[in-house]
Amino acid sequence: MDLNIGIVGTGWFSKVHGDILAGMDGVRVAAVSGTSLPKAESLAARYSGARGYASLTEMLDGGKLDAVYLCIPPMSHGDIEAELIERGIPFLVEKPLGAELDTPLSILNSLEKKPVIHSVGYHFRYKASIQKMKDALDGRTIGMALGTWMGDMPQVSWWRRQDGSGGQFIEQTTHIVDLLRYTAGEVEEVYATYGNRVVHNQFENVNVADVGTVTLKLHSGAIANISNTCVLPGGVGEVGLKLYTDEGILDWNPDRLEVTRAGEKSSYVIDDNPYVKESEAFIHALRTGDTSGILSGYADAVKTQRVTCAALESAATGKPVTIAGAPE
Repeated sequence: MDLNIGIVGTGWFSKVHGDILAGMDGVRVAAVSGTSLPKAESLAARYSGARGYASLTEMLDGGKLDAVYLCIPPMSHGDIEAELIERGIPFLVEKPLGAELDTPLSILNSLEKKPVIHSVGYHFRYKASIQKMKDALDGRTIGMALGTWMGDMPQVSWWRRQDGSGGQFIEQTTHIVDLLRYTAGEVEEVYATYGNRVVHNQFENVNVADVGTVTLKLHSGAIANISNTCVLPGGVGEVGLKLYTDEGILDWNPDRLEVTRAGEKSSYVIDDNPYVKESEAFIHALRTGDTSGILSGYADAVKTQRVTCAALESAATGKPVTIAGAPE
């Protein structure tokens, strides 16, 4: 029997996930809900037999779903997850968990009281290059790390609002923060400086920073810096994470991993699709109950959210911020 999957959201990421699901054996996209019925029906028409709905409640009442994918803007989280948890329906939710911290903490509390199978879309964790990076760190001491997310400003109005996206560090650069935690360990303290240089002159109603740099102290004693900007023109940018160790440099970006040791440099280009691996792990968990292949659960993703929100607080106050719940 096919697994019937619903999708909340009608944007580009919904299509990415929907197309992957539609290509999997024994899986069908059965329903789509969006901010309007026409948008939902338009995306649903892409998948054989899928129906469009104007709201989550209508979609859930319209037929049994085995799980739901949430591809929604940061400010839209909260009630959607609460309804799925209350109904006992598994879900995969795209990052970030919200535009702030209170909503994710409330959702985490609900999940702890009434657990359902779930996954969070930190898809870079599933790349073979990241797993190779983790293997290369075995027995090594990390001294410091440098991360970047440099690009342009996404062309959606909600992204330019602090209460819509949470800002670039929360909405985009969260991926690099998450990879830092995944490879180098937990963060204890952050100090951030943000600025407005360009985009507030290009668009109306912009109240998010367009440049920022964050210094992070890790529990291990290592230090890191993660910087981002959205002032660049389209098609120009860089995304990556470098780890500096007692054996050499691990330099990762989404296209390759470069390992530099004394007198030796190796480059690994692994052509894999982490979105496919992410869905395969989630679908496997739905079928078997085995969640071991899911690399980002909600409680872990909240730790990343704590760091990104602490950076925003630090930038606003001009003071370092200690991460609540960090290892002592």
